[in-house]
Amino acid sequence: MSTISPGTARILIIAGSDSGGGAGIQADIKTVTMLGGHAMTAITAITAQSTIGVAAVHLVPVEIVLAQIDAVAADIGVDAVKIGMLGSAALAEALARRLQEFTSLPIIFDPVMIASSGAALADRDTIAAFSALMDLATLVTPNLPELAALGGSAEDLAKRHGCAVLVKGGHGAGDQLSDRLVRRARPPVEWRSDRIATRHDHGTGCTLASAIATGLGQGLSIEDAVARGRDFVRAAMLAAPGLGAGHGPMGHGFVKCGTLA
Repeated sequence: MSTISPGTARILIIAGSDSGGGAGIQADIKTVTMLGGHAMTAITAITAQSTIGVAAVHLVPVEIVLAQIDAVAADIGVDAVKIGMLGSAALAEALARRLQEFTSLPIIFDPVMIASSGAALADRDTIAAFSALMDLATLVTPNLPELAALGGSAEDLAKRHGCAVLVKGGHGAGDQLSDRLVRRARPPVEWRSDRIATRHDHGTGCTLASAIATGLGQGLSIEDAVARGRDFVRAAMLAAPGLGAGHGPMGHGFVKCGTLA
């Protein structure tokens, strides 16, 4: 195994590519890098998308996704895993089998189903196959529509799968949003923030999950990793460069990370 500098968290990102650079693998790499980790990738899908929609999706064969994972894990090593867009039930099932080898590490599962533009990124069979991944996950990070598709209750998911669940409240109504962390046999933890009025919010979920994975890989507690991740997402939204005609990318590269908690 390669020698690494102390504190360099090796984050394996298993997710799809966003040609517009706002979400997916591109947002993940920016986030991990800005927060001081080393990003490694297993690309699950190539998408042709912009801020206004997804024009095409090409799924990477399952065996190639697994080969990417094996290549980096064997040589570089892994401190935490972040899972995003998968695209097929076959990949979700194969990934659950392969990640049995990683259960001693933090695994963050962002159950991506719909793009910011509204395009569907997971069919019914794929969503059903998410169950095995939730059994392995340290933390699952659904937004409100995703939570509804998974069964509607964070408490039930945590009990059934043994994972922590962070319910993201960005799709809720009102001037304030609330994110709630639910774990078995522990009281919920809630974060409240004023809503940022912007259309440049593409990739918020990807960014938050990768930020949390980086924090856990660096040894932060789950509460501290979530708090820092939320701060990073909000700072990136405020720093958005204003690109595109739809849901524009955030400004990951303009965040002054030394000011984050």
